[in-house]
Amino acid sequence: MSKQSEVSLLRRPAVAGSQKSEVRIFLIVLFLCSMLFALCPDTYALDSNRKILPNGLTVLYSEKHNIPIVMVTMIIKASPLDEPQEKAGLATLVAGLLDEGTKNRKSSEISGEIEFIGASLGSSAGSDYTTVTLSVLKKDMEKGFELFSDIALNPVFPQEELDRTRERIKGALKQREEDPSFLAGRAFDKEVFGEHPYGRLTEGSAETLSAITREDLIQFHSKYFIPNNAILSIAGDLTSGELDSLMKKYLASWKAAVVPEKKINPMPEEKTKKVVKIEKDVTQANVILGHLGVSRDNPDYYAISVMNYILGGGGFSSRLMQKIRDEMGLAYDVHSFFVPNKERGVFQAGVQTKNESANTAIGEILRQMEKIREEKVSDQELADAKAYLTGSFPRRLDTSRKIADFLASVEFYNLGKDYVEKYPSYINAVTKEDVLRVAQKYLDPENFVLVVVANQKKAGLKY
Repeated sequence: MSKQSEVSLLRRPAVAGSQKSEVRIFLIVLFLCSMLFALCPDTYALDSNRKILPNGLTVLYSEKHNIPIVMVTMIIKASPLDEPQEKAGLATLVAGLLDEGTKNRKSSEISGEIEFIGASLGSSAGSDYTTVTLSVLKKDMEKGFELFSDIALNPVFPQEELDRTRERIKGALKQREEDPSFLAGRAFDKEVFGEHPYGRLTEGSAETLSAITREDLIQFHSKYFIPNNAILSIAGDLTSGELDSLMKKYLASWKAAVVPEKKINPMPEEKTKKVVKIEKDVTQANVILGHLGVSRDNPDYYAISVMNYILGGGGFSSRLMQKIRDEMGLAYDVHSFFVPNKERGVFQAGVQTKNESANTAIGEILRQMEKIREEKVSDQELADAKAYLTGSFPRRLDTSRKIADFLASVEFYNLGKDYVEKYPSYINAVTKEDVLRVAQKYLDPENFVLVVVANQKKAGLKY
């Protein structure tokens, strides 16, 4: 969940068909489904339990016996927000090296044991937290959880593995320099967030990676990987008794400690227009336009979800797609989304179009941003947005993996145990007046960051 996808706003076009009639039928079906869900509130119910262990670990549990599989997700509240700027990439290195050797096993032994039981272990650092995951068959749960707890609690970060991983990341970053979309995204985040950790790559840079030592990794892990700074979510074929037994055997010895005070990372508040032109000999200009957005705890989150669906998050039914793709024929895909981080996120609209049509596409994005701020959306647009957002919501919970990830994210963002039941009412309560209000408040077609990776001579940007 690199950008915490379970609770993110719609970010990419979601409707698959290109014919308007098919889209209309699809939305009608979703609308009818949402009405059925409204009449049958239990459809949204998710049977789960929450408890806090004596060592402070928050445990979430959803018992599902339809498939003999268990999914485990652990969130550690440690991320680039907690690392020194000069050692950017520290959180990513810690996460990436968890399974490369522990006090009890070598890297080859960990991979061999996991492969033998057909399970999978994973770990990654996102913008707001680090995630460690396990997928394992019910019959191998004991061994799987033993390995899971071992890499989370007892990594030793061997120097040779650190050197190897560091060089691999450096090589990947160098290779990505050839990708126009990577160049655009990196420049955009840097301009929007400035010196805030959200403004840099989670992987860090070649320079900051070189500055990180094995001792840095050990200290970071010791400081942040503590039970009272973690959330454990389990979904699947496991009874409460079996869960209690696993907790007692593998996590009871995990000692609580003082949770580090969170660093204050100021956001840039200056409102101004910034244009970044990156020269690249490409036939398609890669355009990103946007500005600071909202945090996940913003009470306007749901109205923003509806507004953005209508503007550019609703696939072929969105205004940006209908205008720039269908009517003007300037691009195959154009979209907008909000990324609501723990701290302030970002609003972003993006399009790839011919160099020569970049100005026209940018101008139309700005016109559509202005339009949704100036007049109320139609009844049909509002109904379609609500139908999709409520009708598609159960798909976030249709597998044990999604449930485990979802419960952990809901806990991390403090959305409440009844979030699943209340989500439809949050969306359905949004009015046309709400959409207009949040568009006026959170969209700024005057002060924005514009990044264009293109053959600049052919593009001839006027911005």
